[in-house]
Amino acid sequence: MKYYEVNFKVQPLSQDACDILAALAGEAGFETFEETDEGLKGYVQQALFDADALDQTLQFFPMEGTHILYNVTEAEDKDWNEQWEQEGFEPIVIGNNQMIIHDGRHLPEQSTAEIAIEIDAHLAFGTGTHETTQMVCTTLLEASLKDKNILDAGCGTGILGIAALKLGAKHVTAYDIDEWSADNTRHNAVINHVDEHMTVLCGDASLLDSTNERFDYVLANINRNILLNDMERFRKVMTKGGTLIMSGFYTEDIPLLEDKGKELGLHLIRQREDNHWSCIIMREHLK
Repeated sequence: MKYYEVNFKVQPLSQDACDILAALAGEAGFETFEETDEGLKGYVQQALFDADALDQTLQFFPMEGTHILYNVTEAEDKDWNEQWEQEGFEPIVIGNNQMIIHDGRHLPEQSTAEIAIEIDAHLAFGTGTHETTQMVCTTLLEASLKDKNILDAGCGTGILGIAALKLGAKHVTAYDIDEWSADNTRHNAVINHVDEHMTVLCGDASLLDSTNERFDYVLANINRNILLNDMERFRKVMTKGGTLIMSGFYTEDIPLLEDKGKELGLHLIRQREDNHWSCIIMREHLK
């Protein structure tokens, strides 16, 4: 695949601005990013790059006083995740040493964690290093997942669905619009020995329109705009009394998502925050 390399200059430079930029650029097709002294360097498939969509996104950047300039060049033909795959990540402990996430190379030393998850990331989001992934995993540790049917929307590496299965879920249906991510989820399901209980699809939330399945838990760690767009589809495939766990957005976005949930008969029962990122749990009103 041929890629464009896009250098983003963020003024004034801040970590929050770069995080928001990465989330928004992801909607315009960007797959991976590198931090630079001036902002971010992003990579997007040439066939998927939409300059007009990117310009419109940056025009309404949601941080007042922040300006972003960029230039586009044709990227060298190589595996843009190669350095990440070689370096991996240090083990991450979730909860009170209840779950540990590792890359298979930086093995945990003398871990007593009840749940161990190995993630081999290949051009996919979700190693457990991000606050949003950790918050959803913490929420899963507190849930009653035994024999439950789970939907993992925008699965990335498959980490959330794999965690759910290791916590006793009966079956996980996972999907991602990115073919690399769907393949990586299948791979990670195999190395975690849960592949017999996981179905992985490539596509977006429209896949749910043709399913007869119903899910006790819907997990969605995506960005705010996609969540707002897809919540109605999530609601339609939830069981009576089902639970929707969402992350991938900032604390200030919660009112928008809560209002959308109320329109669909869901109410906010809990939220957690970490470094301005948030995770919310919504459930159907039972009469």
